Amino acid sequence: MYQNFNKIYRAAIYVRLSKEDGDLSSSAKMESNSISNQKALILDFLKDKKDIEVVSVRVDDGYSGSNFERPAFQAMLEDIRRGIVDCVVVKDLSRFGREYIDSGKYIERLFPALGVRFIAINDNYDSLQGKNQADEIIIPFKNLINDAYCRDISIKIRSNLEIKRKKGECVTPFVAFGYQKVKADKHKLEIDPVAGSVVQDIFKMKLQGMSQDAIANRLNELGVLSPFEYKISSGSHYETGFRQKEQALWSSVAVRRILENEVYIGNLVQGKRTTPNHKVKQSYVKPEDDWIRIEKNHEPLVSERDFEIV
Repeated sequence: MYQNFNKIYRAAIYVRLSKEDGDLSSSAKMESNSISNQKALILDFLKDKKDIEVVSVRVDDGYSGSNFERPAFQAMLEDIRRGIVDCVVVKDLSRFGREYIDSGKYIERLFPALGVRFIAINDNYDSLQGKNQADEIIIPFKNLINDAYCRDISIKIRSNLEIKRKKGECVTPFVAFGYQKVKADKHKLEIDPVAGSVVQDIFKMKLQGMSQDAIANRLNELGVLSPFEYKISSGSHYETGFRQKEQALWSSVAVRRILENEVYIGNLVQGKRTTPNHKVKQSYVKPEDDWIRIEKNHEPLVSERDFEIV
């Protein structure tokens, strides 16, 4: 990059922290990588840099470095495109990103093309100083190491979740309507007295010959909260794409899901969906043979006989 000693660079400080890619694997690392520590280190570094003026601080707290679809990072890119920012300062390359190909794309191609100065303090890298032969090797190599580290953490997390599922531990953030997590052990299920009685009533109505539509209408007439509304009323941050009205009502689909869910006979079925790898977030349904099914894992709400008849 051409060095202009009279130029004042308008800098964006960028900091990132994520549990997902192992940033908090130890208390020492947690303190070192904390948002406040990153800010303090960068500001201390810049305090005697007369050619750099800080115009923004962008924080992605809780976002993985395995991709660049992060709100604060995208906002910083928009500032760069609008000419508000022409310098990016990070603590180190791993805070910028752990994805090898895209990290290289930004550092080696996009930023130079847009005239953006890039500084990674702990890696002793400043694009304004020009790239020497060592940088040509070391910077891509460090990005590759960061990418491999993220992949390794992802594999360990997947393996740990698989072990928990096989032990009959519930690892989903939300549980089936009719159950709740045991307060003393969040990996175990117990019957929710209120929602559980609704589930039992649904099976009774079906055994009496009522259709799913008729059951849904009866529940709505009685003012019984749907699974979605019940989760919200319980203080849950549960979200769904099936809500079409201001208040989600019971539907034949919701009733059928309950009638077909073997969780109500005490079976815990997990691991139905997965993603190809840590870089691809789009999930897909695994073959049923690959699901993890633990029978008689928790107290049932209906008998196996009634479930089979339904």
